Amino acid sequence: MLAYGCAADILDEYVQIGESTAIESLKRFCDAIIGIFEKQYLRKPDKDDVAKLLKEGEDRGFPGMLGSLDCMHWHWKNCPTAWHGTHTNGFKRVPTLILEIVASKNLWIWHAFFGMDGTNNDVNVLDKSPLFDDLVNDR
Repeated sequence: MLAYGCAADILDEYVQIGESTAIESLKRFCDAIIGIFEKQYLRKPDKDDVAKLLKEGEDRGFPGMLGSLDCMHWHWKNCPTAWHGTHTNGFKRVPTLILEIVASKNLWIWHAFFGMDGTNNDVNVLDKSPLFDDLVNDR
């Protein structure tokens, strides 16, 4: 379901499991991934991490830089027709999901945020993102 973006009820014939079993299996899989990787990889930077990132930025000639910020547009092939308007912009002309990422020089991802309905360009995603609010409010 995650890899192909298919609904749970499609799997009943292919994998020979029912819709409720597919949903429960997906939930257990996600819970297991979070349980295994949350403390190490699925966390916000702590004060030591921030100090290290700021030092790396300063050493590279960018004082005050925590990492590189970028947004990427993923073509959403299975976007419901009713949502096309809120996920399509004039540039791409196809529905996309926008992912905002902050990564350090070693490609460690410190922040990830998917844009919400109506945030169909990078500026709007940045406006809705909790990134700078979290930094300003020390969260």
